[in-house]
Amino acid sequence: MSIDTKLITKLRELIGAGIADCKIALEEVNGNLDQAVEILRKKGAMKAAKKAERSTNEGVIAFSQAENKIAVVGLACETDFVAKNQDFINTVNDFAKKLLTTEQAQFKDWAHKKIQNELIVKIGENIKLVFAEVISGGLIGAYLHANKKVAAAVVLNVGKTELATDLAMQITAMSPRYIKPQDVPAEELEKEKEIYRQQLKNEGKPETMWEKIIPGKLNKFYEEVCLLNQAYIKDDKIKIIDLIKQESKSTGQEVAVLSFKRYQI
Repeated sequence: MSIDTKLITKLRELIGAGIADCKIALEEVNGNLDQAVEILRKKGAMKAAKKAERSTNEGVIAFSQAENKIAVVGLACETDFVAKNQDFINTVNDFAKKLLTTEQAQFKDWAHKKIQNELIVKIGENIKLVFAEVISGGLIGAYLHANKKVAAAVVLNVGKTELATDLAMQITAMSPRYIKPQDVPAEELEKEKEIYRQQLKNEGKPETMWEKIIPGKLNKFYEEVCLLNQAYIKDDKIKIIDLIKQESKSTGQEVAVLSFKRYQI
């Protein structure tokens, strides 16, 4: 039978599949819209299964924030072409908004079905939910890099939003793993020291000098992995701990970093 163009368009709007696929599905069921939707969703599941092993090295991160909580969602795709597509970016933004108002387990179930039944059919690539979580706390700052593949969120006890945002930018750029040196696990520190001892041995340094040299090497290590010890990316003459002290002095409150998380696709 001949399928009305308006019906094809309506099906396409509902499921997001290509025009040809919509036409074929409608022809299979003699123009029954509901049955055509079911057919395309089943085909979507088959496509998803076939594409599941294909690598997803591109993608988009999105935030959605309200009051003292922020939702973070990352969707991965196969190509940069899809990652830069505004419809895909809007979809990830919608996912983040949905997560902000939905219980996490419920959201993940919804997201899985949405990806399998709709997005893969519409986009034609393997799509994966990389992460989806809600961060809550006192004062939250977030930063999303221009490429939308790297981001960070930080929670302060008090302070200004501008500082929290700057710290999120710092975390995005410099990838610290801990807030302060005291947070570094003892076993990791010991491994670092063993590496330094071997380096000093290879350099021919006398063993009696090793323990005097190692603290300086550890300070360099802390500057790499601890947020508070890092040089501020906007002014490398000061460290993040000094920036926070300045904020504490100007506000009259003791500002502290409670937690942070860095995201990357």
